[in-house]
Amino acid sequence: MSARQAARSFRTVYGTACEDVWEAPGRVNLIGEYTDVNDGFVLPLALPHRTRVAARARRDGRLRLHSAAARGGVVELRVDRLAPGAVRGWAAYPAGVLWALREAGYDIAGADLHVESDVPVGAGLSSSAALEVATALALTELHGRAPDRPELARLARHAENAFVGVPCGAMDQTASACCVTGHALHLDTRSLAHRQVPFDPAGCGLVLLVVDTRVRHALGDGAYARRRAGCEAGARALGVRALRDVPHDQLDAALGALGDDAALRALVRHVVSENHRVAAVAALLDAGDVRAAGPLLTAGHASLRDDFAVSCPELDLVVAAALAAGALGARMTGAGFGGSALVLAEEAAAGEVERAVTGAFAAAGHRAPRVFAATPGDGARRSGQDGQQDGQQDVQQDGERNEQRN
Repeated sequence: MSARQAARSFRTVYGTACEDVWEAPGRVNLIGEYTDVNDGFVLPLALPHRTRVAARARRDGRLRLHSAAARGGVVELRVDRLAPGAVRGWAAYPAGVLWALREAGYDIAGADLHVESDVPVGAGLSSSAALEVATALALTELHGRAPDRPELARLARHAENAFVGVPCGAMDQTASACCVTGHALHLDTRSLAHRQVPFDPAGCGLVLLVVDTRVRHALGDGAYARRRAGCEAGARALGVRALRDVPHDQLDAALGALGDDAALRALVRHVVSENHRVAAVAALLDAGDVRAAGPLLTAGHASLRDDFAVSCPELDLVVAAALAAGALGARMTGAGFGGSALVLAEEAAAGEVERAVTGAFAAAGHRAPRVFAATPGDGARRSGQDGQQDGQQDVQQDGERNEQRN
């Protein structure tokens, strides 16, 4: 998939050239799970997998949307009729972005968009955030008013929260918008303050593998909301605004204050200890000691499995098989109940680790997982003119005619 291909597809769909192509990456979270909904800390990195949006501005109040991955052809909407709940399916994400931008005062009268993506859907790698951020960047730059990247992320998140109705935290869109090559993003999800932490596994002779289990268990459908509500109840019981406000060195006292409520104690223990692990991993990366982060990843998985109870047999199998084959550390990543796991391994051992994981899946009768290396990449950007060499010369000649005709 390339920007040029997206531009060609745009012309095929709409009969005219796009103005340009914009892109945003999926993300994987190195450490810090379920901390973002507790005002805590996360450490994501951008994946090489990207969503590209070829776009052209309109001035007639219409939004037309097309995805290479969706059936049904072009979705056409009236900009002035966009409202939460009014659009369903994949189109709700880009439509929600335009709605959020207009709510924020951006004068956007419409657009034609074509979407292509190689971010795996359903793998816990934030395909929706990549689509939202790429769309937000395209629409704002088309209309000559691009916000800074944190604001771009905020608007994209607002679209998912208020328009699509998904109560996600700030991590996904911020990572997609703000990550930098060769770094992980240390993000405070309360203040949205962030900094780039050096993370170059290859430079240390290591590899970070993403293992997409290709499964998603229905049990996860309501689990997010239940656990979020449990964390909020824990914070109220402890008299703090959010669980991020419980210091790690006071965790035992906090757990004692919760009495015999084992479920609540487990949720609190995970969030407080996970925030501590984020700080510890960030300090190790700052010091260039990437290998030492491995056991912290594994500890994070144990906490998600035993305290937060959001793992599943397939994720546990990835972790167990990888560690048995010599991996430095492994854990589930994302919301859980399927999706993906991370494995940190010596580069020389990566092949053996991958074979061990795929072999374990075969022995258990599972579908073969998808395994790939995660190389920390850049956040959202304009793809540039490589997508415009087919037909860009025609824009000035047919642009106004097509605006009037369409």
